[in-house]
Amino acid sequence: MASGGTESDRFRELRKGGGVIDNPLLCNWTTPFGLAPFEAIRDDHFAPALTECCTRHQEEIDAIVNNRADPDFCNTVEALERSGRGLDRVLMVFGAVCSADSNPRREDLQREFSPIIARHFADIYANKALFKRLKIVWKQRENVSLTDEQQRILMLWHRNFVRAGAGLAVAQGQRMKDILSQLAKLGTEFSQTILSDERNWHMVLTADDLDDLPDFVVEAALMAGRQKGLDQPVVTSSRSLIVPFLQYSSRRDLRKAAYKAWTSRGRHDSRSDNCHVAQDILALREERAKLLGYESFSEYKLETEMVRTPEAVRDLLMAVWKPARERALMDAEHLCVLMQADGVNGPLQPWDWYYYTEKRRKELHDIDQAALQPYLEINRMIQAAFYCAGRLFGLEFRPVNVALYHPDCRAWDVRRNGDHIGLFIGDYFARDSKRSGAWCSALRSQAKFPQTQTPIVINICNFAKGEPVLLSMDDAKTLFHEFGHALHRLLSDVTYASISGTAVARDFVELPSQLFEHWLLVPDVLAKFAVHAVTGQPMPQDLRKKVHDSAQFDMGFQTVEYLASALVDLDFHDGPAPPDLIEAQNHTLARIGMPSAIGMRHATPHFAHVFSGDGYSSGYYSYLWSEVLDADAFAAFMETGDPFDPMYAKLLERYILSTGGSRDADDLYIAFRGFLPGPGALLRGRGLVD
Repeated sequence: MASGGTESDRFRELRKGGGVIDNPLLCNWTTPFGLAPFEAIRDDHFAPALTECCTRHQEEIDAIVNNRADPDFCNTVEALERSGRGLDRVLMVFGAVCSADSNPRREDLQREFSPIIARHFADIYANKALFKRLKIVWKQRENVSLTDEQQRILMLWHRNFVRAGAGLAVAQGQRMKDILSQLAKLGTEFSQTILSDERNWHMVLTADDLDDLPDFVVEAALMAGRQKGLDQPVVTSSRSLIVPFLQYSSRRDLRKAAYKAWTSRGRHDSRSDNCHVAQDILALREERAKLLGYESFSEYKLETEMVRTPEAVRDLLMAVWKPARERALMDAEHLCVLMQADGVNGPLQPWDWYYYTEKRRKELHDIDQAALQPYLEINRMIQAAFYCAGRLFGLEFRPVNVALYHPDCRAWDVRRNGDHIGLFIGDYFARDSKRSGAWCSALRSQAKFPQTQTPIVINICNFAKGEPVLLSMDDAKTLFHEFGHALHRLLSDVTYASISGTAVARDFVELPSQLFEHWLLVPDVLAKFAVHAVTGQPMPQDLRKKVHDSAQFDMGFQTVEYLASALVDLDFHDGPAPPDLIEAQNHTLARIGMPSAIGMRHATPHFAHVFSGDGYSSGYYSYLWSEVLDADAFAAFMETGDPFDPMYAKLLERYILSTGGSRDADDLYIAFRGFLPGPGALLRGRGLVD
C-alpha cells in the first residue's frame, strides 16, 4: 500500500497479523491449467491475500521510482506492466466469486476492500515521481526504437495517468483519490442492494396459477422453488423465468405484481434505495470530470471512445429513436385490440406487452415460443457455439474435470491444431448467490510478457434450471453473445496483458459479442443443433423458416426499451448531476415521447451497467454503436454467400479478435472492412426501415 498514512487500521492489522503463510491465494499454483486452487480457498484467505498483494505491489512501484538508471521503456513502462501481477491474480478470483457466488462474508469483504483497492491504485496514479519518469519516456518516444505495440502501450500508460489526475496539484490530487475511493464504495453498495432485492423477492404460485403456463415454465418455477427451500413453484427476478411468466400467464394481477417487483429492484426497501446511491455517484463523477478540466463527465468519458463526443452519441441514438418509436406505437395498437378482445378495458400496460405480443406472434407468424424452446436445449446450444468457433477459427473444445468455484460450472480445454490456447468456463444457471444479467470475465488474460500465459475465460449467464434446460431464443442469443466475448479473449495475441482481449474502447467491445449472435440463426447451424430435447428430431424446416421470418418481430419494443435507458444514461452524465434522479429520468422519457406501455430496459435503481462500476457510465449507447459495426461486419460475410467465409474469418481474427487494444478501434475496423459504416445496416437489420 502507498505510503503517507493511507492504510486503514484494519489493513495494517491484517498485514501485521499474519494470515500469509500457507495462504493458497499467495502460493504457487500447480493446479491444472494454473487455475486458482478453489478447493483450498476459504473466505478468510481473501483479506490477508489482498493486503499482502497490495503491499508487494507498492514495493514494486517503489522500486521503479527509486531506480537510479535513466527512465526508459524497459525500466519504467515494462516495469509497470510487470508490477501487481499477484494482486491482479487475487482480484480476478475475488471478483469472480463475489459476482457469481456471493455470500454475506464475501459481501462484507467487498464493502471493506473496494475503497481500499481503489485508493491503492489512486495512490499509484497520483505518484508524482512515477509520473515524472513516465513523462520522460513519453517525451523521448520519437527518439527510441519501439515496436508499434510498445508505442501504443506507452501512449496508454501516459494517457491513463493524465486522465487519473497525475498532473493535478496536491490538494486536487488528494480530492481525486477521495472521489475514486468513494465511488468504489458506492458502486459496491449499489450492486449489493440489487442482489439483495433479487435474492429476497419471489412470488409463490398456486396450482391454479399454473394453468396457462407451458411445461418448461412450470418446471423452471418448481426448480426455483426448490432452490428457495420450498415445495412450491415460484417466480423469481431471474429474467429467464420472469419473462416467460409474463409471456404466458393469463393472470393480469400476477403479471402486474411480478413486473412491478422486477422493475423496482434496487428500491424494494426505502432504507436501501439505490436512487440515493446513484445520486451520490453522479455528483462525484461530475466533480471528477471538473477537476480534470472537462465540462461534463460524458465529455471526459467519451473522449477515448470511437464515437468521441456526447453530441455524436445523441445524434446516433435519436436517429434510431424516431423509427423505433413509430414501429412500437403501431404494434401497441394491435396489442390493444387483442387485449380488448379479452374483455380488458383501459390502456395497455407494460405488464400486458409481453403477454399480448406472444399472442400476436402466434397470430402473425404461427410460431409459439413454447413450441420452439424444446429445440433450444442448453447443451446443444453450447455445442452450436463451439461448432461455429470451429468452422470460423479452427478451435476445438474438450471437456475437462477441474475444481471450480461452484458445482454449476464446467470447463473446456480450448485447442487449435492440437495446441492449448486457453481454458473456457461456463457458469450458466441462476442462483441466489449470483447477480443478475450475463457477462464474460477472466481468471487470467493472454500475454507474452513477462512470460507467455494463456487465458482462462468465464461466461456467466442466469438461465432458469430445469430438466432438461430449455432456452428461449433470447437466452440462446445471450449464450452466443457472451461466447463472442470469450472468443475475443481466447484468440487474443498481444504481448502485454493490459491491452489483451477485451481491453478495448467500450463502444468497440460489444462488436465481437453481438457479431457472434448472427451465427445462431444460420440455417446450417439450426439444422444441425436445434434438436428436440425429448424426441431427438431436428427442428422442422418450416419452423426454422418461421424463426427467420419472425426475427424482426417486436423490434420496435426491443429498440425503444433499450434506447430509453441509453438516453437517460447520457442525460444523467452530460451536464450537472440532477438533484432528483427519478424526476430527471421521467423528464428524459417525457421529452423523447416514451410510450407509456413500455418500460426502460434498466430503470435507474437497478441500472447496474452504469452505477455498479465505471465501465458503461455514459456508455450504455455502446451496444447500439457496436450493432452498427456488427450488422455491417456480418453483411461482409453474407455478401460472399458463405456465413463461414474463410477469408473474412481470417480478417476478423487478424484485425478484431486477436489485436486487443493494440490499435485504435477505428483503425482496426477499417483494416477489417475498408470503411466505417453508418446506421443504415442496423436499421435494416432491425426492420425499422424498408
